[in-house]
Amino acid sequence: MQTTDKWGQFQKFLITESANISIPDFLINAAILVVLGLLLEFTYRKCGRSLSNRKGFASNFILLAFTTMIIIATVKSSLALSLGLVGALSIVRFRAAIKEPEELVYLFLAISLGVVLGANQRMIALLGLGIAFLLIWARFFFAKPLVSHNLFLTVSSKDSESLQLESILKEVNLAFGTAQLKRFDEAKDGIEASFLIEVHDAMKLQECKNNLQKISPDVRVSFIDNSQI
Repeated sequence: MQTTDKWGQFQKFLITESANISIPDFLINAAILVVLGLLLEFTYRKCGRSLSNRKGFASNFILLAFTTMIIIATVKSSLALSLGLVGALSIVRFRAAIKEPEELVYLFLAISLGVVLGANQRMIALLGLGIAFLLIWARFFFAKPLVSHNLFLTVSSKDSESLQLESILKEVNLAFGTAQLKRFDEAKDGIEASFLIEVHDAMKLQECKNNLQKISPDVRVSFIDNSQI
């Protein structure tokens, strides 16, 4: 009988328990999140080394952090909602195209910001993100780059049989001397390789393109200024 009463109380606890959300606290946390989220976007755009569109990728940080904060603020004081969240997440598959570890690190920073502010831990959010920003900017200003560069070079072609990575590397190194391979994709429908390069003579760009087109006529070559991404 006593066991039945305890089980009934537990069921009642699950059904009647609700999250107590303070609207003023929620608005303050949201304002802090927006400020820190904008700083995170700015930091990623300036200090990030990803070859993807950093401006477009960084625009998701605030929304991701805010969504996380709403979820945590709602479920933090409700066991029933927490269990429901675990069940919902077990059937959700997150399949974003994360090409570089750096992108994943910044996504975790955005999620951590939402979790901490959702738990109403403002000082932890300020201190934690502040230390993270300090480390990122210190590395950006003081860390010696692996290779001096000012352009991203991307070579792609649908003719993956004629144009191989070995031939691309040969022509790129011949034209620019030093090149750092950052990404390489090869599939049935083509091949694509991306490099970090330093250009001292603009004529080398056309020379590299011409030499690659001799190997594969449909080759596409693009040069992007690193500071504009």
